[in-house]
Amino acid sequence: MLNTKQKKMLDQLLNRCQKNLRSVNTNLIRKAFDFSIEAHKNDLRASGEPYFEHPYGVAMIIADEIPLDDQSIAAALLHDVLEDTEFEPLDLAKEFNPTIAEIVDGVSKIGGVIKEHDASQAENYRKLLLSMVKDIRVILVKFADRLHNMRTLEFVSPDKQRRIAKETIQIYAPFAHRFGLAQVRWEMEDLSFKYLEPSAYENIRKKLRDKRRERESFIKKIIDPIKKKLETEEIDFEIIGRPKHFYSIYRKMMTRVNSFDEIYDLFAIRIILETENIYECYNVLGIITQIYTPVPDRLHDYIALPKKNNYQSLHTTVIGPNGRMVEIQIRTRRMHEVAERGVAAHWKYKNSYKATGKELEEWVDWIRDVFENVASREEAQKDIIESFKLNLYQDEIYVFTPKGDLKVLPSKSTPVDFAFEIHSNVGFHCLGAKVNGKIEPLDTLLKSGDQVEIITSKNQTPNRGWEKFVVTHKARTNIRKWIRKEESRFVQEGKTLLEKTMKKSKLHINNDDLLKLARGYKFDNLTELYRAIGNGRFPAEKIFESKVDQIEKDDSQKTDGEFTFNKFADTARESTGGVLIQGDKIDVLHNFARCCNPVPGDEIIGFITRGEGVKIHRSTCKNFQRLSKLYDSRIMEVSWPETNGSFFIAGIKVLGEDTPGMLNEISQTIVNTYNTNIKGISIKTHHSIFYGTISVQVKDLEHLIRIIERLKKIKGIDVVERFEETN
Repeated sequence: MLNTKQKKMLDQLLNRCQKNLRSVNTNLIRKAFDFSIEAHKNDLRASGEPYFEHPYGVAMIIADEIPLDDQSIAAALLHDVLEDTEFEPLDLAKEFNPTIAEIVDGVSKIGGVIKEHDASQAENYRKLLLSMVKDIRVILVKFADRLHNMRTLEFVSPDKQRRIAKETIQIYAPFAHRFGLAQVRWEMEDLSFKYLEPSAYENIRKKLRDKRRERESFIKKIIDPIKKKLETEEIDFEIIGRPKHFYSIYRKMMTRVNSFDEIYDLFAIRIILETENIYECYNVLGIITQIYTPVPDRLHDYIALPKKNNYQSLHTTVIGPNGRMVEIQIRTRRMHEVAERGVAAHWKYKNSYKATGKELEEWVDWIRDVFENVASREEAQKDIIESFKLNLYQDEIYVFTPKGDLKVLPSKSTPVDFAFEIHSNVGFHCLGAKVNGKIEPLDTLLKSGDQVEIITSKNQTPNRGWEKFVVTHKARTNIRKWIRKEESRFVQEGKTLLEKTMKKSKLHINNDDLLKLARGYKFDNLTELYRAIGNGRFPAEKIFESKVDQIEKDDSQKTDGEFTFNKFADTARESTGGVLIQGDKIDVLHNFARCCNPVPGDEIIGFITRGEGVKIHRSTCKNFQRLSKLYDSRIMEVSWPETNGSFFIAGIKVLGEDTPGMLNEISQTIVNTYNTNIKGISIKTHHSIFYGTISVQVKDLEHLIRIIERLKKIKGIDVVERFEETN
């Protein structure tokens, strides 16, 4: 059962609906009213009042200020049910109908989307678009939700006030403008201004209040002669004199660097004609210019050429009493309702409330264009907000194609903006432009009435400098998309080239060490390095110069404690007990030839020298083969004696990438190959590279070869070879 206050609230809502909507299902609204009260019965707002006051306030805004239909009223009453309770969209579809469930679900989905530091802004905005395309009432209910929150913002913390106000002025107000909701936009801006710049807001409010009588007197002086003449002409009209909104005055002060007292156009006169005959507007314009002197170049005909949000009106500025300039706007009642209520005004004139009418389709097409041109998640909120500011608040110019098609562009647009407006491919391949038949630079500022022809070439690509002068969202986004694509290609090509160079040089450097090398060449990060290599500004080989120099320096500074080949060879030879000469252990002076440095496992042969005993060579040694042809009689058969268990010590040289667990993997591989015994390991690292030698106990040369083959299969190892001294 509803209490007395709730009954009064419901009656008030139903009265507003019956007054402003085409048709009303009162049972539907009563049911949604009861459902919302029950769903939020235990919740309170920051002000301490029952939470239901908020959805009720949103519903009243829809009924009174953005009149739509009874489905929207019900959705407004229920718009927080999914977010704050355990109900699901399916529950609302069963309890009410799928349309209401869809609207409520859409409002819930976009409720948390527009947040200052959301990393997935672009994707979330796409969700917003999809919701709007399904049913445009989703965004209109959301406007009402945000407007009611702004009206009650005084009850939340200062930090939250500023965050919400910033979101509102940067996102919601521009959207409201684009949807033609002038009153909603102005109120959102003024309320945001109040919390973002409280001192400036209060200063303007006080000055407007102090000059109220003076302002009202001046407006009366302007209006009286106009009223008298229009009444004489028997024209049905309403005339309004109003001050400009606070935020509008503030922006004029900031952009013109004027004080409050120097802003002359603080108010405007609006004449609303009760007729559907648009020519009556021009008739009234003629009457006004007979009374007051018009200011040259300050006539704007938005009836013949409506703004993108379908705004229509005649604007003229005249010299009023005391030489002060005053703006006068002339429009029909229908034009006025569209100007004030935008999309919502079409519910009054159309049977269909879906986005199927020509005007609604144009709105949806524009919104779709905004979001389709958001390149990816990488495009941050800053870029999207910048696009809103570029496209939603600018004045417009009207430019023609060579075939006479009209294109509406923001003021200060250039031929490049025009090219992208025609098609992205035209923009990408724009080589030049003819403006009124004359070739002009691509950064030429276009003006209304210009005829523009774009010259294209399939070999032309966007110039990075274009971004400095284009003003449309479509042009700027497409240029940035192309730049990102090119940058990405350079980065990938540079990375691939660098990896090939590293592989060719048999160098492995981890990212941390590569970053250190890159910073040595003044690159802030690896992406910059890859990009510079990819576009040819920096040769890949150069990055390794300091690396190779350091390794060579390290190698030249080896200490006696390192595991040198001579030490290894001595150890290996001692492990066999020397060599057998002609099959016997004979104590004969012998030395190992340094030209081939034989070690156990090699096939060896002896050569009798003069004064140095028998020189032991590998049988494959080129020096030995040359000597044997000359001194065949001095060849002596030698061999390695069999060790205990027929094993001898061999050396393996390794080089590769220094990664965690690498030494363990090497050790396990060796041990798991015929249960090999490791006799010694000497490994050194330099930045991301490891290199060194491993001595192992093997049965024969085949055993050693098998170990080497298995080590080569380990990922990250580039060099595996038998340890020997090269001359």
